[in-house]
Amino acid sequence: MKKTLKRLVCLLAALVLLLLPLASCAKAEDGTDGKTVTLYVYNWGEYISDGSEDSLNVNAEFERYCREVLGKNVKVNYSTYSSNEDMYAKISSGAAVYDVIIPSDYMIQRMIDEKLLAPLDMDKIPNYEYIFDDFKGDNVYYEPHDGNTYSVPYTYGMVGVIYNTANVPEDCPTIGSWGLMWDESLRGDILQFNNSRDAFGTALYYLGYDVNEATEEQWREALDLLRKQKEIVQGYVMDEIFNKMKSGSASVSAYYAGDFLSMYEDNEDLAFYYPEEGTNIYVDAMCVPANAEHYDLALEYINFMCSEEIAVANAEYHYYASPNRLVTENEEYIEYMESIHEDAMKILYDDISTVKSQAYLNLAPDKLTLLNDLWEELKVESSIGKGIYICCAVILAALVALIVYTVLRKRRWAKLY
Repeated sequence: MKKTLKRLVCLLAALVLLLLPLASCAKAEDGTDGKTVTLYVYNWGEYISDGSEDSLNVNAEFERYCREVLGKNVKVNYSTYSSNEDMYAKISSGAAVYDVIIPSDYMIQRMIDEKLLAPLDMDKIPNYEYIFDDFKGDNVYYEPHDGNTYSVPYTYGMVGVIYNTANVPEDCPTIGSWGLMWDESLRGDILQFNNSRDAFGTALYYLGYDVNEATEEQWREALDLLRKQKEIVQGYVMDEIFNKMKSGSASVSAYYAGDFLSMYEDNEDLAFYYPEEGTNIYVDAMCVPANAEHYDLALEYINFMCSEEIAVANAEYHYYASPNRLVTENEEYIEYMESIHEDAMKILYDDISTVKSQAYLNLAPDKLTLLNDLWEELKVESSIGKGIYICCAVILAALVALIVYTVLRKRRWAKLY
């Protein structure tokens, strides 16, 4: 009995020793003991006010807020991605763990379905009250309405066509249509999205098909259209579009309205329209991955991003439409946007209610597989493939020439001897 009691005491002592470091880690995790907690944020490129060009560095402000208001030492580790698909691949593979991500609507829906996102404790995001009702509850088309909220809207908008008036004639008949993206007269001057959903979206909208309910035959028709376009495009891009369109090294591209305003600020030859056949309307929203290590701090960050000073700073930086009334009712914001482009508020907000548009929804698994296969098929048929054909033709021509030379040489020698 004494031996048993002694062993039990030793076991309990060992457990206490093992639990002490865990208790220390739990305390350190919230940053209140002087140690620094790192919050990992994953976002689109050029999508947050970062302190450049006299803008407010909102991540630095959040760190200061944590230090001075919450009494926590927090470091924001901020990294970017160029497409929803790139972000999804990294999150779903478990290659990296993030605390806050900002996907688009259809990707949020997919990640909820695959249980990759955590429901949000909305009591810890009081600034959610400033989000317009159009982006809440039953109006959130990309959430399941299961009693949980998985996202807080960050921006919204529509895709349009940007073109350079210095290179595209004013009387060009395809202006106003997706057809400008397929205009043979602009060969080598056209840029296309470098992600599957948006690239196929441009073709499906142009063809007049439903981007969510298109049949396999219609998807393949869109592939054929993109193949034809591939003959005349300069390249497939995402963030690279900024330098190409601002510098004039490309003349036409499909892209987001907010980015047009950003580019226009540096190149006033650029113009913009929403295609008459219809276009994509989207919402990008802040979410917390299911495997986030700092859930409560992530909610604090989301709430901070919805506060007036921060939301306005972000809206003035990235030029996308804001779902936050603290932004849209801010007179200084309105004045600032109109100083960038006289029609900025119309492009970002007013046209939403008049332009024919459709949002992307998460595709069924078989359609996702089809889309990925068609995208790979399109991308594999690249200039490298053409190069191979050209090389083969050159080699074949060289072989024919060698054979002809050899035959002639033998005949010459035969005559001599």
